[in-house]
Formats: sequence, structure tokens, C-alpha cells
Amino acid sequence: MDTLAHLLHLSPATAWIVVKVLLAFGIPMALGPILTWGERRGSAMIQDRIGPNRVALFGKIRIMGLLQPLADGLKFFFKEDLRPAGANKVLFWLAPALAFIPAMLGLAVIPLGRDFVSGGETFHFSLLDPGNGMGMLLPMAVGAMAVYGVLVAAWSSNNKWSILGGMRASAQMVSYEIGLGLAVLAIFMATGGYDPHQIVAEQAKGWFIWRQPLGFFVFFVCMFAEANRLPFDFAEGESEIVSGFHTEYGSMKFGLMGLTEYVHIIGASALIVTLYLGGWRLPMMADQTQLPVLLTFAVFLAKLIAVSFVFIWVRWTLPRFRYDQLMNLGWKKLLPISMANLLVIAYLMKGR
Repeated sequence: MDTLAHLLHLSPATAWIVVKVLLAFGIPMALGPILTWGERRGSAMIQDRIGPNRVALFGKIRIMGLLQPLADGLKFFFKEDLRPAGANKVLFWLAPALAFIPAMLGLAVIPLGRDFVSGGETFHFSLLDPGNGMGMLLPMAVGAMAVYGVLVAAWSSNNKWSILGGMRASAQMVSYEIGLGLAVLAIFMATGGYDPHQIVAEQAKGWFIWRQPLGFFVFFVCMFAEANRLPFDFAEGESEIVSGFHTEYGSMKFGLMGLTEYVHIIGASALIVTLYLGGWRLPMMADQTQLPVLLTFAVFLAKLIAVSFVFIWVRWTLPRFRYDQLMNLGWKKLLPISMANLLVIAYLMKGR
């Protein structure tokens, strides 16, 4: 860290903040386009198709279609940007940012690797340090705020299909958010706090996916609704409401809406890894305080990518639920399961 600070001509603490900001914002911005390619190639593999493979560098180097996200990005830049005549101009422009910013902010407290000591000072591998007092409450709060971006996009578009998508998104959030919160509350009880670093350290005794399987099931299912992914992408519902809340969007605003979905996937995967899959910890190792910091970061990234692929896998395997089926699942299935999980965890902790 001292070497890096010297190269940047900054104090070690300031240099580490710069590194964390670059990682916290660089990872989703880099993984988002890669996931779009992975989704298209993965869905082709699942459905026995070819997938994107035509875009080539200098007309020769194709690399399995890896340049397709670059071509799509350039296309978004040069497409004409249209706005419906009856749309609210300010809110129509603001909505993509209202959807994108909460998706990015949820990653601010996630530990990307183990803490380390350099020059007698402790450096935390998360954008916000544990002393900020928010902990895992921050991604829960900002994740719930993402629905405002969908609602603003829907209302400002002056389109009946968009309005239907926005209304679906708000009702959908109410249905799964309570069960989601109770599942996370069980982890806070078992950990004794909501500091993500403390949650990861607690999993030295065993990952929460094994210690709280019911809570993991509820949280995992709710994350698909949180990210607006199949089988719960009712806010878009192409077969029913054209394209839902972003029906009227095009050009870079549509590109930002699409990128937001993948940032949500990355954020949801990061939460699953941190809360239930041991975070940056390797399995079946008691003392991991001496592991190289870069190795712990690589472990976290590998878990993140693996869980992100599960989101892709499920999308291209399961059909979309009916809207009433989500209501039934959220209120009559997931909520009782999360309450039962909370009571069981509380009972097991009684003797502690």
C-alpha cells in the first residue's frame, strides 16, 4: 500500500480510497457488458443455438463474439434519441439515472476481500468502512429505492403499457420485500449485528447457506424479483405489455436501463455471496487471516460470477410466472417460510 501511495503521490489512506472507488464502480461497469455477452452465449448453449459470433476485429478476429457488447454500445451511442410527444421531458431523462444509481450504491458496503494491515494501519476492502454504522442496511434500503426509477420511467412515458409495468413493479416490491427483510434479519440475529465484515467473519463457523437454508431459499427467490429477472420480470413482460416501463426508451437511455438490470444482477449476486456463501472466504479453511489479499478478492469475484451465471441459467430455463402467482408466492409461501426461519433461528440462539 505504501508503494501504491508513493506512485499516486497520495497518503496510504487516500490511495486506498481511490483503489476502492475504482473497484466498486469498475467491477459492475466492466462485468455488465461481459454478462450481456455471457447471457447471449449462455442462452444459445442452453437452447442449442449459436449465439453472437459475427462481430470481428478488423474483419478477422471474432473471439466467440466477445466484441458484440462493444458493437452494441457503439450502436446505442449513434442511435437517434426520441421522446414521445406527451412525455414529461425532465422525468423522462431523469428516470434511467434514478434506476441506475441505487443499483450501484448497493455495492458500497460489500467486502471484496479480507482486511489487511499496512504500516500499522488497518485497511478495509469495502468502499464504506464498517464504522459508518449502516452496514447491510444500506443495500437493503437503496435496493428498495430502485423501484422509483421504474415508476418515474413508467409515468413520464405517457404510455399505458409503461404505466402497467410501473404498477406491477410497485406491487411486486411490496410482495417480496417483507419476506426478504425477515430472511436477512435472521442473519443479523445469528451474527449479532449488520456489519458485512462481521457477517463474513461469522461464516468461519460455516456458511449461512448450510446454517440457514430456508432463509437462503427465500432470499435467493426474492433476488430474482429484486433484479426484475425471469421468472419475475413482470415490469417488462414483453408478451403482455410490449416492454413495460422502458417501452418508449431508445438510444443510450435504453442502454442505461439495460445496464441497470445487469448491475442489479451483480449487486444481488454480491449480496448472496456475502450473506450466504462466505464472502471472500475459501471453504473448509479455519484461519484465513494470512491469505493474500488478491487471492481473497479473486475468490469473491469467482463466486460472484458463478452466482451471476445462475441468474442467466434460470432465466432461460423457467417460463415467466403469472402475476397472481407471484402475489401468491410472496404472501402465502415466502413470508411464512421466512417467519418460520426467523423463529427457528431465535429458538436455537436461546441458549447462547
